[in-house]
Amino acid sequence: MEEKNKEVIRRFYQEFFNDHIVDSADRYVREDYVQHNPGVEQGRDGLKRAFAEKFREHPEFALDIQMLIAEKDMVAVYLKNVAPDGTTRCRVVDIYRLEEGMLAEHWDVLQPCE
Repeated sequence: MEEKNKEVIRRFYQEFFNDHIVDSADRYVREDYVQHNPGVEQGRDGLKRAFAEKFREHPEFALDIQMLIAEKDMVAVYLKNVAPDGTTRCRVVDIYRLEEGMLAEHWDVLQPCE
C-alpha cells in the first residue's frame, strides 16, 4: 500500500504542480478533500481554484520532490520550490492522508529561503 500511495503522489505532483494540469486533480484528489492550510479553500475545487490562479501568476512554478516517506495511509513529501535559474525559493513538507488511492487530507509546513 505504501509504494502505491507514493506513486500516486509522484504522478500528482508531476501532472498538477509541474505540468500545471489543474484538472488532473480530478484523478488524484477526493471531492471532499480536507485542507489544513488556511490559505487554500476546502475541497478539490478549492485546491484547483487556488493553483489555477498561482500558475497564471507564476508560470515557472515547479516543485522538486526530494523525499517521500509513507506509512499506511499517510505520505510525507519533502520538496523544494525551485526557480528557473536553479535557486531554491522555499522548502516544503506536505503530509497527505489517502483514501482508496486518492488524496483525502493535507497538512503542510513551509520554510522560505529568500
